Parts: sequence; structure tokens; C-alpha cells
Amino acid sequence: MENKKPLFAFRPENYRILLIGLAINVVGFILMLGGGTEDPNKFDGDALFSSTRITVAPILIILGYLVIMYSIMRKPKSSSKEVEK
Repeated sequence: MENKKPLFAFRPENYRILLIGLAINVVGFILMLGGGTEDPNKFDGDALFSSTRITVAPILIILGYLVIMYSIMRKPKSSSKEVEK
């Protein structure tokens, strides 16, 4: 009997891509923070409805989720040792 290493679908490359996707998500959520005010009688529409919060942050969050999905669905490249039986 041969000692075969078990083949896991999630390789170190997948973890790296997953961490990159998580970092993109965190940046998107951080950009979405803020815009509030301590005084309920004051309204600052420019801070609340800035293009960073309305456009850039959601795009980064969606991009982060797409990168995470890619890291999960990515099929590992088979080496010559794994193909031989």
C-alpha cells in the first residue's frame, strides 16, 4: 500500500486569496462608517451622502465578496505527483 497524502480542496493559495477578499471587505466597511453627528438638530448631508460612502464602499464590499467566492470555488492545480496513482 502506498502512503498517499489526503488531497484537500483548500490550499494555501486559497487561504491567501480568502484573506485578500476579507481585507477588501474590511476596507469597504471602514469607508462606509461615519457621517453621523452628535447634535440631533444638525444635519450634514455632505458627510452623510459622500460619494465614498454611497459608491466606493459598496463596490469594494461586493468586490471583496466576489474574491472570497473565487477563493472558495478555485480548483487547485494538480501536480504530476497527484495525478500518478
